[in-house]
Amino acid sequence: MLAPLSRGPPPLQTGRCGAESVVDLTSVPCQRRAADRDFLFTNQTRTGIVKGMALEKVQALASPAVEDVPTSELCFDYKNPRLFLEQDESEEELVLRLWRDFAVDEVALSIAHNGYFHHEPLFAATEDERLVVIEGNRRLAAVRLLTDDELRKQIKATDLPDISQQRRKDLEKLPVIKCQRNEVWQYIGFKHVNGPQPWQSYAKAQYIAWVHNNLGTPLPKIAAMIGDRHATVKRLYRGLMVLIQAENSGVFNRGDRWKNHFSFSHLYTGLDYSEIQKFLGIDNDSSFKANPIPKDKVDNLGELCKWLYGRKSTDTEQLIRSQNPDLRNLARAIGHEDSLAALRTGLPLNVAVDISVGDEKLFKGHLVKVRHHLQVARGKQLTGDTGDTDSLRVANDILDLAERLVMEMEEQRREERSNRRNRRQTTVQ
Repeated sequence: MLAPLSRGPPPLQTGRCGAESVVDLTSVPCQRRAADRDFLFTNQTRTGIVKGMALEKVQALASPAVEDVPTSELCFDYKNPRLFLEQDESEEELVLRLWRDFAVDEVALSIAHNGYFHHEPLFAATEDERLVVIEGNRRLAAVRLLTDDELRKQIKATDLPDISQQRRKDLEKLPVIKCQRNEVWQYIGFKHVNGPQPWQSYAKAQYIAWVHNNLGTPLPKIAAMIGDRHATVKRLYRGLMVLIQAENSGVFNRGDRWKNHFSFSHLYTGLDYSEIQKFLGIDNDSSFKANPIPKDKVDNLGELCKWLYGRKSTDTEQLIRSQNPDLRNLARAIGHEDSLAALRTGLPLNVAVDISVGDEKLFKGHLVKVRHHLQVARGKQLTGDTGDTDSLRVANDILDLAERLVMEMEEQRREERSNRRNRRQTTVQ
């Protein structure tokens, strides 16, 4: 029988497709992936995760008390931010999501063959009279699937090996470190936000927001604790606050986006561009807070979200196909009055970008590119020209276009010189 769900406080969950972590915080190797075998607590100390923590907390984490807890008493973390679970989803659906998207099969196969390593305990917190696993949900899912035949059929995880009765008995209890969420956020944050088993960006932002908003920890302190030297913490937090404001104000609906995949990085990265900041009325000094967008710019936020993610209800595709270079080009177009007007009329991003650049720069740029390509083609002529008529015809077409372009340019310059002479004569008279 499955343990009840926890619907208590938020965001903590396992790493993506990587091995579940070493939580003995000593030099014990990881069970699941060789890439994590050198992930030691001492490594975290060197990166600064423990910097600023009280000495007694460091000592407590370095030698945690591990208890063997009946597996049936352990609950999944229903508020797992990576899973985007709805409140009415069942535990079977949660396990299915973990199985389908987060490589639980790798963990299950390892446990089936090697057993559960006692030096890799789960982290669990008592919430609403339930023992909720706040670190190690993939491992818990793997154990459930190995020991619950009915669940395995429901999930269609039928390719997992059968385990012996002794292995089943061994898995009736799992090693657990009982703690509170606020006691281990530094470790979890380092591991999944800035460490070897990173979550996706939206899950990172959810976790950072929980630590900042619920625990009252300042963003600079969060960054220092997890070794963030690139303002990732602040940028993720701002992105999430802007997203929440967009949804709460009714100018964006994630369920109405064009693609199924939600690319949160488009938003939090886009907010770094000065053109987008000006468009939304924010800056890098005062925008790291709830509802950072001024009320008179909320409609602009809705437009930005439409360009980033599209809108199914109006059959509007997103303008961002790949973050690089589309996001940079979108910022450039937003920053120019004429190209912004083009975006608002529904013109393609490349057309809006051309408008922002201007015909003069585009003309000169194309000439430089054509010259470069012709120089490259000339260098390959001896070895690449097979003597076919098609290549010669293309070369003659290029020559014809070039001659006509030169003639038109010369004619334009003659007219300009003539007009200047006429203006001077008119001025003298």
